[in-house]
Amino acid sequence: MHSFWMSGGTQLDNENPQIFQRSGERLWTAEDEDEDIADPIDDREIFDLIRSINDPEHPLSLEDLNVVEQMRVHVRDPESTVTVEFTPTIPHCSMATLIGLSIKVKLLRSLPSRFKFCLSQIDVHITPGTHASEDAVNKQLADKERVAAALENAQLLEVVNQCLASKLPANLMP
Repeated sequence: MHSFWMSGGTQLDNENPQIFQRSGERLWTAEDEDEDIADPIDDREIFDLIRSINDPEHPLSLEDLNVVEQMRVHVRDPESTVTVEFTPTIPHCSMATLIGLSIKVKLLRSLPSRFKFCLSQIDVHITPGTHASEDAVNKQLADKERVAAALENAQLLEVVNQCLASKLPANLMP
């Protein structure tokens, strides 16, 4: 049996991930498009922001791998809070913290400032019971000093940015 390796010589945690069917695209109404109508942020809007984040190990999105699902996204717009649970593909996934950080960064970069007043208003954590180190990972993701320090690390920020980068359609690839 052969091993699969990431660039840099790191062995993959999950060589053969299960791929799931993507959700349909959101249908936009005239009210959604009208800038003069107050439009509260809902669960689907947050899901649409994070569904296409790239998995750090595979050329697939977090939605393709079922790491993020709309049913695990909860928004309380009046309180300006967002909660996202994500499910790593395997219980010992070494990329769980990076995936959570990528989700959190995407939300920090995309949401209006009222959601960013306090980092605890954006809660990103592992779905309970799905990862061997969920308490440690969740503690890191909830610690605003650790998140800020991680984002000051140029190498780690580059990896996060790769996860957040848009993929070109196959017909436009170089």
